[in-house]
Amino acid sequence: MNHRHRYRVDVEWTGNLGSGTDGYRKYSRDHVIRIDGKPVIAGSSDPTFRGDAAKHNPEDMLVAALSTCHMLSYLHMATVAGVVVTAYTDAAEGTMATEGDGGRFVEVVLRPTVTVSAASDPAKAETAHEAAHHACFIANSVNFPVRCHPRIVVAPV
Repeated sequence: MNHRHRYRVDVEWTGNLGSGTDGYRKYSRDHVIRIDGKPVIAGSSDPTFRGDAAKHNPEDMLVAALSTCHMLSYLHMATVAGVVVTAYTDAAEGTMATEGDGGRFVEVVLRPTVTVSAASDPAKAETAHEAAHHACFIANSVNFPVRCHPRIVVAPV
């Protein structure tokens, strides 16, 4: 049975510095993202595109969405495989290419370091990443490669 899930997000541009967009340098790229029941996210564009480096930008959030989706899928797959994960970190990186006024992501590389219990099978821990990749809703929705280079660490006894 197919199910549809909806995600409602309200975005408001807060960057009108008085004269709107009557000049490229005359407005801020600042905005807020509101999701009912959750903290407001202060956003801007990447500093390369005249944004505020102290605020979240869409490119960072896309990489974060891919990383966290993979992590959550992985934790499930590891549990199903009988692998006990005790720690998980990821140093994810996305690459975007721009041309003229446009651009697109060309890849995202996930580099999770997963610590598993001494009783867990490291090979199963490694294999669970492939299953997690196929289960990740966000990775299934993008049109560029999402690569995963995991490192499995077995916790000392």
